[in-house]
Formats: sequence, structure tokens, C-alpha cells
Amino acid sequence: MASPTFTSANQAFQDTPTWESLKRAIAASSGFKRWQLQADNAVSADDTTLDEVVMRYLRETLETLAY
Repeated sequence: MASPTFTSANQAFQDTPTWESLKRAIAASSGFKRWQLQADNAVSADDTTLDEVVMRYLRETLETLAY
């Protein structure tokens, strides 16, 4: 579970123009689109925000790289 400090810093970063630009670039990337097409990663816009989907993609990608 994330610490309160990390959560606060994470929320502060999400409110920046840098995160908005980065999020849009990630969402437009071929790797992100390919990841979304996988059956278990198909997420409807009603269920999850773009922030949450991009963060999930980044988390899963980093976990794979760390393995």
C-alpha cells in the first residue's frame, strides 16, 4: 500500500501540465494501444479514468521490466 507521502506527491504530480502531456503521449503510443487491446486489459471509459488506465499500464510495464 502506498504511503500517505507518496500518495500526496502522486496526486500533486497528476495535477500538473507535465502529467497531462505525458498521459496523452502515453495513451497515443503503440505499446499502450496494444496493451489496451488485450482482452483482460480492455477497460471501458465508464469504469475507469484515463489517469487510472495510464497508471495501471505504467505499473504493469514497470513490474514486467523489474521481473
